[in-house]
Amino acid sequence: MNDRVPLRTNTMTADHGLDIIGDIHACADEFYQLLDELGYIRSNDGLYRHPDGRRILSLGDITSRGPDSISMLEFFIRHIEAGLAEMVDSNHGWKIARWLDGRKVTLAHGDENVEKEFREYEAEHGKKKAEELKERSRLLLFSAPSHMLVKVAGRTELVAVHAGIRDDYIGKETPAVRNYCRYGDVSGMGADGRPIRKDWAGERTKTHPLIIWGHDPRPEPERKNGAINIDQGCVFGGKLTAYRFPEDELVSVPAARNYSGLDDTPLTRYQRANQASSQGQT
Repeated sequence: MNDRVPLRTNTMTADHGLDIIGDIHACADEFYQLLDELGYIRSNDGLYRHPDGRRILSLGDITSRGPDSISMLEFFIRHIEAGLAEMVDSNHGWKIARWLDGRKVTLAHGDENVEKEFREYEAEHGKKKAEELKERSRLLLFSAPSHMLVKVAGRTELVAVHAGIRDDYIGKETPAVRNYCRYGDVSGMGADGRPIRKDWAGERTKTHPLIIWGHDPRPEPERKNGAINIDQGCVFGGKLTAYRFPEDELVSVPAARNYSGLDDTPLTRYQRANQASSQGQT
């Protein structure tokens, strides 16, 4: 945890409704298309507002892999400052925050695209504006809470988190909790160099509060034990999904293309694993 930047509040109310949006990964065109589908309207000041007073809650990973990280950073800086949106911490957000803080990190898995965008931004707008945006982005990312408690009549009805959360971690902010929320339940690395992710939702014994999460893409939203995965791998050519609360509705828009440049993506691996599992059961 960066002790120089206080965390934003980890509590929201759903008085006028919330739209919780899965991993954007710099897919700005699809993000704005989704806002249009959800009924948000761009005001004269450039801010997106909903006529019913609904607010936006991002599950993080707003940058990296896709083409428009800076656009997404600017959007959430402005909308969080205006009280129109919020965002939780995430693994890519944490990596970019540390890079912006001048720490020695290896930018890979699409994070290098953010560095490239900032170089281009500086070439177009000058060093001063680029440094100002970097600092505002650093503060945005470092101050994100590990998870968000959504309350109705004072009771936590929903938890929004990037990669997952144990029920006994809900409401806590410790280094262990923050790492779990960023990366999920990881039990080492596989032979392919990828993390081995345990099925924390499948092992859950409670169904309340409802947990909305992303990080681990599936072709379609997946409901399991009072948890819903809404990362449909937009940047890999899938979809960008929003969960509407309290309506319990899912709204998605298709990706224009596979922005990642990868043929073997989390979506294709998920489909292969499911096919193998189905064949093994027949």
